[in-house]
Amino acid sequence: MERPDDDTAPPPAGANNAAAPLVLISGISGSGKSVALNALEDAGYFCVDNLPPDLLPEFVRLESAQGTPLVAVAADVRSSSSLPKLLPLIQDLRRDGTRVLSIFLDARTATLVRRFSETRRRHPLSAVGDHGSGRSRLVEAIEREREMLAELREASTVIDTSELRPVQLRAWIRQLAGAAQTSLTLVFESFAFRHGVPRDADIVYDLRVLPNPHYERELRALTGRDAGVIEFLNRQPEVGEMLGQIEAFLTRWLPAYEQDQRSYLTVAVGCTGGQHRSVYSAEQLAERFRARVPVLVRHRELEARESAGA
Repeated sequence: MERPDDDTAPPPAGANNAAAPLVLISGISGSGKSVALNALEDAGYFCVDNLPPDLLPEFVRLESAQGTPLVAVAADVRSSSSLPKLLPLIQDLRRDGTRVLSIFLDARTATLVRRFSETRRRHPLSAVGDHGSGRSRLVEAIEREREMLAELREASTVIDTSELRPVQLRAWIRQLAGAAQTSLTLVFESFAFRHGVPRDADIVYDLRVLPNPHYERELRALTGRDAGVIEFLNRQPEVGEMLGQIEAFLTRWLPAYEQDQRSYLTVAVGCTGGQHRSVYSAEQLAERFRARVPVLVRHRELEARESAGA
């Protein structure tokens, strides 16, 4: 699929070395768990794939005793018999003082079906001998897996990989693992509505009602990070009003989200193409909150185009 050698970028601004002692990678089969685990391994984590949940507490204890600073574990429905124990075990570890970052990878069903069809791999819950040729059987297996993992997804930081290239997923995983874990981290993500709303979004804002720089010929090829687009949008009173209202809402409710024991709050801002208004707004909002809480910025469509051209 995509090139696997473009994830050498340093951690983003706002990230630091206060990484969680345990990063748990889980999610729907075909959503990119192997890519995520490899990214953490390249970043210096000691990684174990498909560790049975029953062994998790002892594994954490042993690695802690040996002084292993960074540990990552991937768990999924391949350990279906003990999977119901995973969430209670994570909660026990947290109560005992272990900082656990649980990341759940997800994707749209149509995307998962396409990936399994391209690779000819068998879904873990499919019948033996079914290598993805039967779409209805594959969809049934995926939906059954969603039901089995629903509670774990609800308790995790979700990344929607439907529109992500592997290079983007590697970068986002490393951002999350490297961000401060002592308080809630705000994630501002720009996206294009024509490619779908991110499944990992906690809050979504529709910016398509704002003036569009796309219709200014000299701005069409630029992005929301370029001076011309920034100047154009700065002059629009509706843009300032919209951003002010978003800032006021987040300021009012951030303490409540923190009290809800969240590690991350993903605020997705979308426009038509994910190039001008949403990119500008994500950057502007990040700047407004950077002095208050840890902040990460993602540009789904912009980063996809940049990685494709790299």
